[in-house]
Amino acid sequence: MQRKAYGRDFGLSARMGLTMFLLGALYVGFFVALLQFTGIGIGFVIVIMAGLGFVQYYTSDKIALAASGAKVVERDEAPELHDMVERLCAMADLPKPRLAVIPSDVPNAFATGRNPKKSVVAVTEGLWHRLDKAEIEGVIAHELSHIGNRDVAIMTVASFFAMVAALLMRMGLWGGMMGGGGRDRSGGPPIWLVMFLVSMLTYVISYVLILMISRYREYAADRGAALITGAPENLMSALQRIAGTIAQIPQRDLREVQGMNAFFIVPTNVKSAFGELFMTHPPLEKRLARLAEISREMGRPV
Repeated sequence: MQRKAYGRDFGLSARMGLTMFLLGALYVGFFVALLQFTGIGIGFVIVIMAGLGFVQYYTSDKIALAASGAKVVERDEAPELHDMVERLCAMADLPKPRLAVIPSDVPNAFATGRNPKKSVVAVTEGLWHRLDKAEIEGVIAHELSHIGNRDVAIMTVASFFAMVAALLMRMGLWGGMMGGGGRDRSGGPPIWLVMFLVSMLTYVISYVLILMISRYREYAADRGAALITGAPENLMSALQRIAGTIAQIPQRDLREVQGMNAFFIVPTNVKSAFGELFMTHPPLEKRLARLAEISREMGRPV
């Protein structure tokens, strides 16, 4: 199987492409509006945010490991895990990532890193002890698909100008609170108010579009896992067991890892009070339904 085949679903690819196009068009409109209605120079802001984005891009693995409390493990510390990942990487035609273990009983996993050669897969102790080996393989294959699809890089680029909009929104709010930014020459509204409103609108819309991209990446990684292992039912079982176990774990333990929800294969807040529009992951039922369809296409039992 060619690496480019990971998650290749033309309908899904078309939706991802359209969403990225809309996001790009939104950002173009954002800067045109700022220059047209405020006349401010935003070059300095972009330079600052580019520096922050550069740091985030090149240190994403270290940040994620530190935030989750994960510890990188060598072969002698987790030989079974290393053997499993090596076998899956051979099947996926991917370089072996670094491996880390998170000291949490919450069953979950995530992958991060700017490219396949600089990546890391982290699993919780709960995942290793609560799931069987076939289910764990399905989860790790999902994370390897994220690596093969370069999802960290894609999401970093997609969110860059959203960060710029968020910063400009705060600057506009501060300007208004401190009495800065008078009315423009035509007697229109204060510049700070225009900057705040344009930035806020851009941030809200881009946030929704970025979440859509995040959900599409999860579908693609699910499909990639099914293609790598040839057994979609294992990932289906893993997702159900993880979600079921999370529902039984005390909230205190869930809060310890909830900061990693956007990275995890199943977020600890499986249900969202705001519906799918504001979820980083697709609803579990939809993921299972797509995996069941893939399983039928492969002639596998559902």
